[in-house]
Amino acid sequence: MNFDKSNQWRIKAKNLIPGGGHTYSKGDDQFPQLSPFAIQKGKGGRVWDIDGNEFVDWGMGLSSVLLGHAYEPILEVVRKELENGCNFIRPSFIEAEVAELVSDTIPSAEMVKFAKNGSNATSAAVKLARAYTGKDIILRCKDHAFFSIDDWFMGNTVVNAGIPQKIRDLTDTFNYNDPQSLIDKIAEHNNNVACVILEPAATHEPQNGFLQKVREICTQNQIILIFDEVVSGFRFHPKGAQYLYGVTPDLSSFGKAMGNGFSISALVGKREIMERGGIDHDFERVFLLSTTYGGETHHLRAAQKTLELLLQNNYEITRKIWDTGKTLREAYNHIAKQYNISEYTQLTGIDCRPYFSFTNKQQEQDPILRTLFMQEMIKHGILLQTINPSFSHGDSEISQTIEGFEKTLKTLSQAIDRNNVKDLLIGRETKPVFRKYN
Repeated sequence: MNFDKSNQWRIKAKNLIPGGGHTYSKGDDQFPQLSPFAIQKGKGGRVWDIDGNEFVDWGMGLSSVLLGHAYEPILEVVRKELENGCNFIRPSFIEAEVAELVSDTIPSAEMVKFAKNGSNATSAAVKLARAYTGKDIILRCKDHAFFSIDDWFMGNTVVNAGIPQKIRDLTDTFNYNDPQSLIDKIAEHNNNVACVILEPAATHEPQNGFLQKVREICTQNQIILIFDEVVSGFRFHPKGAQYLYGVTPDLSSFGKAMGNGFSISALVGKREIMERGGIDHDFERVFLLSTTYGGETHHLRAAQKTLELLLQNNYEITRKIWDTGKTLREAYNHIAKQYNISEYTQLTGIDCRPYFSFTNKQQEQDPILRTLFMQEMIKHGILLQTINPSFSHGDSEISQTIEGFEKTLKTLSQAIDRNNVKDLLIGRETKPVFRKYN
């Protein structure tokens, strides 16, 4: 497999763009050295790089492409709407039209505010919670990887350079599936807690009524409950993971799969809280979200069509996404067991977004083994970090991937037996996105 053009483009991009790209999760440090740097096009469940190499794609725009790359029903409505222009001096009628659809669909969405990315929507929810409650502290679930690029979250991570200590001190953490840890933190901060924020489910599903207990705890302590559904929304269920698990938060943020790759996000929530960000009340104003591009007509049409498709045929698309993830998870773990390496690697998590686990003999996370796995899968025409099933992943993509699992896990098994995993890796291992130094 030839990456000559990619390697040339890598040099140019890094000279012009910090990190060589605009999303850390797409960076060179997240992939093996033997990998495509620049993608040229995608169609369905596959992508092609600038060298012409073809790959089954399980990244799917960091999970944002739920239906498939260049999915024609979405492109059709976008093309049609672009003929009318995309941004005007006053709101387009489409903004209220799509807001109505979202409100009718999402349990917590009494009012809706559109933006362009998940960080904007999530940070707006935090600001609104602080304004509404008059409290300062944010409690976020430490088991969930990412909430926002903004200081309230980044200051509570190891990548906190440039963020004052006073800001860092205003965010604290609690544990998923551990309601007592939340109760303890609320007490520790003398109930000066404005909001509790978590994903309804990320790597694990809620256990023993955890989300219901969080809802009760927040209500009892007059704390705003925020669900970050930027990833789970629309992927877990067209009505959100909050519908799937039967818990309605006060505020929610959506994004990612909302527009099948088009840039759109939404803050939704209870009217009495959301209207604080409006202009028809007597409270102190909250400058909530004011985005020139939040009401772009073409991305709203993409979101509208995506949601309409997801709601059709008894949620056929959602069921296929879950079934695809389950098929791959079961196949991977069966092959790993056959090669006697189940203690080193598993495909685990929730079937609509399963993830790979790689550990060494001491049961510590093993980035070298992970990188070798990714490297070998690329050799077999499969590009992945985790598994993000889309509606366009069909039998050919699934069978090619399982065949790739078979060949790659055989290589890993032999490497582990011979203790030469690192020797087979070309270049350096991948690194965590969240780390103090490069």
